[in-house]
Amino acid sequence: MSGDLTDFEEFVEASLPGLLRYGHALTGNPHDAADLVQSVLEKIGARWSSVVRKTGDPLAYIRRSMANAHISRWRRHRRENLVAEIPESGTVSPADPFEYEPLWAALRELPPKQRAVIVLRYYEGLSEAEIADSLGISPGTVKSQASKALGSLRGKLHRDTGSEGRWAR
Repeated sequence: MSGDLTDFEEFVEASLPGLLRYGHALTGNPHDAADLVQSVLEKIGARWSSVVRKTGDPLAYIRRSMANAHISRWRRHRRENLVAEIPESGTVSPADPFEYEPLWAALRELPPKQRAVIVLRYYEGLSEAEIADSLGISPGTVKSQASKALGSLRGKLHRDTGSEGRWAR
Protein backbone atom coordinates (compact mmCIF):
# COMPACT_ATOMS: atom_id res chain seq x y z
CA MET A 1 0.00 0.00 0.00
CA SER A 2 2.81 2.46 0.76
CA GLY A 3 4.21 1.85 -2.75
CA ASP A 4 0.87 2.91 -4.24
CA LEU A 5 0.84 5.99 -2.02
CA THR A 6 4.36 6.89 -3.13
CA ASP A 7 3.38 6.45 -6.79
CA PHE A 8 0.33 8.65 -6.29
CA GLU A 9 2.38 11.35 -4.55
CA GLU A 10 4.91 11.35 -7.40
CA PHE A 11 2.12 11.51 -9.97
CA VAL A 12 0.44 14.44 -8.20
CA GLU A 13 3.73 16.30 -7.81
CA ALA A 14 4.51 15.92 -11.51
CA SER A 15 1.06 16.70 -12.90
CA LEU A 16 -0.36 19.23 -10.41
CA PRO A 17 0.62 22.43 -12.29
CA GLY A 18 -1.01 21.18 -15.49
CA LEU A 19 -4.13 20.03 -13.64
CA LEU A 20 -4.43 23.43 -11.95
CA ARG A 21 -4.10 25.21 -15.32
CA TYR A 22 -6.73 22.91 -16.81
CA GLY A 23 -8.99 23.49 -13.81
CA HIS A 24 -8.54 27.26 -14.09
CA ALA A 25 -9.53 27.19 -17.73
CA LEU A 26 -12.55 25.00 -16.93
CA THR A 27 -13.84 26.98 -13.97
CA GLY A 28 -12.75 30.49 -14.87
CA ASN A 29 -10.92 31.25 -11.63
CA PRO A 30 -7.97 29.81 -9.71
CA HIS A 31 -9.85 29.23 -6.44
CA ASP A 32 -12.55 27.03 -7.95
CA ALA A 33 -9.83 25.30 -9.97
CA ALA A 34 -7.90 24.39 -6.82
CA ASP A 35 -11.09 23.09 -5.20
CA LEU A 36 -11.93 21.04 -8.29
CA VAL A 37 -8.46 19.50 -8.50
CA GLN A 38 -8.40 18.75 -4.79
CA SER A 39 -11.80 17.06 -4.76
CA VAL A 40 -11.01 14.90 -7.79
CA LEU A 41 -7.55 13.92 -6.53
CA GLU A 42 -9.01 13.10 -3.12
CA LYS A 43 -11.49 10.67 -4.69
CA ILE A 44 -8.94 9.12 -7.02
CA GLY A 45 -6.18 8.86 -4.43
CA ALA A 46 -8.26 6.47 -2.36
CA ARG A 47 -8.40 4.02 -5.27
CA TRP A 48 -5.17 4.88 -7.08
CA SER A 49 -3.99 1.31 -7.66
CA SER A 50 -7.24 0.31 -9.40
CA VAL A 51 -7.22 3.52 -11.50
CA VAL A 52 -3.70 2.76 -12.71
CA ARG A 53 -4.53 -0.89 -13.28
CA LYS A 54 -7.82 -0.31 -15.14
CA THR A 55 -6.90 2.77 -17.16
CA GLY A 56 -3.94 3.03 -19.45
CA ASP A 57 -3.58 6.76 -18.86
CA PRO A 58 -4.39 8.03 -15.35
CA LEU A 59 -3.91 11.66 -16.42
CA ALA A 60 -6.63 11.33 -19.06
CA TYR A 61 -8.86 9.67 -16.46
CA ILE A 62 -8.29 12.55 -14.03
CA ARG A 63 -9.00 15.18 -16.73
CA ARG A 64 -12.23 13.40 -17.60
CA SER A 65 -13.14 13.23 -13.90
CA MET A 66 -12.43 16.94 -13.55
CA ALA A 67 -14.61 17.81 -16.55
CA ASN A 68 -17.43 15.62 -15.26
CA ALA A 69 -17.16 17.04 -11.73
CA HIS A 70 -17.17 20.58 -13.08
CA ILE A 71 -20.21 19.92 -15.26
CA SER A 72 -22.04 18.29 -12.33
CA ARG A 73 -21.19 21.21 -10.06
CA TRP A 74 -22.26 23.68 -12.70
CA ARG A 75 -25.58 21.90 -13.13
CA ARG A 76 -26.18 21.92 -9.39
CA HIS A 77 -25.39 25.57 -8.90
CA ARG A 78 -26.54 26.96 -12.27
CA ARG A 79 -24.10 29.85 -11.92
CA GLU A 80 -26.12 31.29 -9.11
CA ASN A 81 -25.30 31.52 -5.43
CA LEU A 82 -28.21 32.64 -3.34
CA VAL A 83 -27.39 34.03 0.08
CA ALA A 84 -29.58 35.05 2.97
CA GLU A 85 -27.71 38.29 3.60
CA ILE A 86 -25.54 40.48 1.45
CA PRO A 87 -21.92 40.09 2.54
CA GLU A 88 -20.07 43.09 3.87
CA SER A 89 -17.86 44.79 1.34
CA GLY A 90 -15.03 45.45 3.80
CA THR A 91 -12.74 42.77 2.41
CA VAL A 92 -11.21 43.04 -1.01
CA SER A 93 -10.35 39.83 -2.79
CA PRO A 94 -7.44 39.88 -5.23
CA ALA A 95 -8.57 40.47 -8.78
CA ASP A 96 -8.26 37.76 -11.39
CA PRO A 97 -5.68 39.06 -13.90
CA PHE A 98 -7.72 37.60 -16.78
CA GLU A 99 -11.08 38.95 -15.62
CA TYR A 100 -11.30 41.61 -18.33
CA GLU A 101 -9.39 39.73 -21.01
CA PRO A 102 -11.88 39.33 -23.90
CA LEU A 103 -10.82 35.79 -24.77
CA TRP A 104 -11.09 34.57 -21.16
CA ALA A 105 -14.44 36.30 -20.73
CA ALA A 106 -15.74 34.64 -23.90
CA LEU A 107 -14.29 31.29 -22.81
CA ARG A 108 -16.10 31.53 -19.45
CA GLU A 109 -19.42 31.95 -21.27
CA LEU A 110 -19.08 28.66 -23.20
CA PRO A 111 -21.01 25.60 -22.01
CA PRO A 112 -18.82 23.32 -19.85
CA LYS A 113 -18.30 20.57 -22.45
CA GLN A 114 -17.35 23.04 -25.19
CA ARG A 115 -14.99 24.80 -22.79
CA ALA A 116 -13.38 21.48 -21.84
CA VAL A 117 -12.82 20.59 -25.50
CA ILE A 118 -11.30 24.00 -26.31
CA VAL A 119 -9.06 23.96 -23.23
CA LEU A 120 -7.80 20.45 -23.91
CA ARG A 121 -7.20 21.17 -27.59
CA TYR A 122 -5.64 24.61 -27.57
CA TYR A 123 -4.36 25.02 -24.00
CA GLU A 124 -3.16 21.50 -23.27
CA GLY A 125 -2.37 20.66 -26.92
CA LEU A 126 -4.16 17.30 -27.02
CA SER A 127 -5.29 15.66 -30.25
CA GLU A 128 -8.94 15.00 -31.03
CA ALA A 129 -8.49 11.31 -30.18
CA GLU A 130 -6.87 12.16 -26.83
CA ILE A 131 -9.65 14.61 -26.01
CA ALA A 132 -12.30 12.04 -26.92
CA ASP A 133 -10.57 9.51 -24.67
CA SER A 134 -10.17 12.02 -21.83
CA LEU A 135 -13.80 13.13 -21.88
CA GLY A 136 -15.33 9.78 -22.80
CA ILE A 137 -16.96 11.08 -25.97
CA SER A 138 -16.55 10.21 -29.65
CA PRO A 139 -14.05 12.03 -31.89
CA GLY A 140 -17.00 13.33 -33.91
CA THR A 141 -18.46 14.93 -30.80
CA VAL A 142 -15.07 16.52 -30.10
CA LYS A 143 -15.07 18.01 -33.61
CA SER A 144 -18.64 19.30 -33.38
CA GLN A 145 -18.15 20.76 -29.89
CA ALA A 146 -14.91 22.43 -31.00
CA SER A 147 -16.60 23.84 -34.10
CA LYS A 148 -19.52 25.22 -32.11
CA ALA A 149 -17.20 26.66 -29.47
CA LEU A 150 -14.89 28.32 -32.00
CA GLY A 151 -17.87 29.80 -33.83
CA SER A 152 -19.23 31.15 -30.57
CA LEU A 153 -15.82 32.56 -29.57
CA ARG A 154 -15.39 34.20 -32.97
CA GLY A 155 -18.81 35.79 -32.72
CA LYS A 156 -18.24 37.07 -29.19
CA LEU A 157 -14.76 38.37 -29.93
CA HIS A 158 -15.91 39.94 -33.20
CA ARG A 159 -18.75 41.66 -31.37
CA ASP A 160 -16.43 42.83 -28.55
CA THR A 161 -13.58 44.10 -30.75
CA GLY A 162 -15.73 45.53 -33.53
CA SER A 163 -14.94 45.17 -37.20
CA GLU A 164 -11.51 46.80 -36.80
CA GLY A 165 -10.14 44.22 -34.34
CA ARG A 166 -7.71 41.51 -35.28
CA TRP A 167 -10.41 38.86 -34.65
CA ALA A 168 -12.76 40.27 -37.27
CA ARG A 169 -11.75 38.11 -40.21
